Amino acid sequence: MKHILVLVKQVPTTESVRLNEETGTMIRTGSEAAINPLDLHAVEEAVCIKEFAATKVRVTILSMGPPQAESAIRDALAMGCDEGVLLCGQEFAGADTWATAYALVQCMRGLDPIDLVLCGERATDGETGQVGPMVAAMWGVPLLTYVSRLTCGDRGVAAERAVEGGMEEVDCPLPAVVCVLRDLNEPRLPTLHGKVTAHESALTVLNGEAIGADINLLGLRGSPTRVARVIYPSFQRTVELVRVSEQGLDAALDTLELALAAPALKPQERA
Repeated sequence: MKHILVLVKQVPTTESVRLNEETGTMIRTGSEAAINPLDLHAVEEAVCIKEFAATKVRVTILSMGPPQAESAIRDALAMGCDEGVLLCGQEFAGADTWATAYALVQCMRGLDPIDLVLCGERATDGETGQVGPMVAAMWGVPLLTYVSRLTCGDRGVAAERAVEGGMEEVDCPLPAVVCVLRDLNEPRLPTLHGKVTAHESALTVLNGEAIGADINLLGLRGSPTRVARVIYPSFQRTVELVRVSEQGLDAALDTLELALAAPALKPQERA
């Protein structure tokens, strides 16, 4: 194994999620964001493979997003990865999982031969878990999902993956795509040297033309998924104070029983 690619995504923090109500897409520019937590486990595994490999292994980080997504790539570089590639351009905006996977695979075809692709099980903003499997399908290689243990060899990997009712042990040839769980490892904290190196590293930034993509298959234009409308849930709470000293215990219990049986009714409607 000589080259590992890790797919990472920058996701908004819970407090800063904003949606474009016209397109139904997430507004990523100008929001506080961080690297997807599950992707950190994929980065950690790639760095561990690199550190313990008998031969030299290079680890490349690939992400797609606005210019601020550079910070997610640099976070991965600070953990020990070697180089970063960012797909950035207005043509990528509003992409669903299909258009995202298409852009990533188009970029991958232009990189040096890749032996293994690692990614987190899912991203915390979309919660779909679709991009990794789609990348494997479009790239035409085997896929392993829900992986909690991984052992790598020169020509293949052995994995333990979570399945319904237990665990499954499988062997898989390379190249392959592996989607990992948080149980796989404990991501390291970057060192000061790692942070300095990541800050000084030059990133490769590519647009749709540079990766040879069909512009009609990118971004919102190339996304078959459409959000019909955006609905914000509303929470209403009504409080009714029952005083046992005034009604007596039996009457108070009757009132409580009615409230539990018909919680949607207002106090005056239950009377």
